[in-house]
Amino acid sequence: MENIQRSVLNHLGQPIGLPLPNWKPPQPPQRELMTGRFCALEPLDSRRHALALYKANALDEERRMWTYLPYGPFEDFASYAAWMDRDCLGDDPLFYAIVDRSNLTPVGMASYLRIDPPTGSIEVGHLIFSPLLQKTPSATEAMYLMMKRAFEQGYRRYEWKCDSLNAKSRAAAQRLGFSFEGIFRQARVYKGRTRDTAWFSVIDEEWPALEKAFLRWLNPANFDERGIQRLSLSSLTAPLRQSQSAL
Repeated sequence: MENIQRSVLNHLGQPIGLPLPNWKPPQPPQRELMTGRFCALEPLDSRRHALALYKANALDEERRMWTYLPYGPFEDFASYAAWMDRDCLGDDPLFYAIVDRSNLTPVGMASYLRIDPPTGSIEVGHLIFSPLLQKTPSATEAMYLMMKRAFEQGYRRYEWKCDSLNAKSRAAAQRLGFSFEGIFRQARVYKGRTRDTAWFSVIDEEWPALEKAFLRWLNPANFDERGIQRLSLSSLTAPLRQSQSAL
């Protein structure tokens, strides 16, 4: 289904975008705690989080988690901590540590980036999920909390981008309700190789229905006594994606 931009006609009979008479650019996101049932997102603090994150990442013995990231793997804790202090403590990207609330252990990282208040656009990325976080409710809840915060602050567009060859990231984006927008060819060079970038987004008018899908999935009633989901998130988000874009 083709997604045609809604428009109005100007005095020359030309189609133009809908007016935004009440639009006010949002503020940049702040270094504030976000808390859910399974996890908490704490503003990244290398002194508090670096060592635990390094140890959690080291559980990926094949180092698969670093293939599509522009940095890593790190040979030792010193180089990892130096990278974090140099590149991860600014305002854009704005990094958070994802902490498992069951044991208060940092198990992953995520950030806001390409923060553009004048257009109301913000991206989620730098997703560094250790084996302790991968395929857990905490991973999904962390993405929900970040998306929720962005839309509550007034952002109009929430982006996800990845290497077009990263099939797991593309599947994750669509599971989370992002609509595929296309491929930017030869968009980047990293680790000595070329990258085509796949673009995905959620926009503000889609958020209310998508939030209901997240809350239904995260509801304790959606998990049996073994913690196994009854309804998949993909089954709840697929109709929302299909109604918004050509897939």
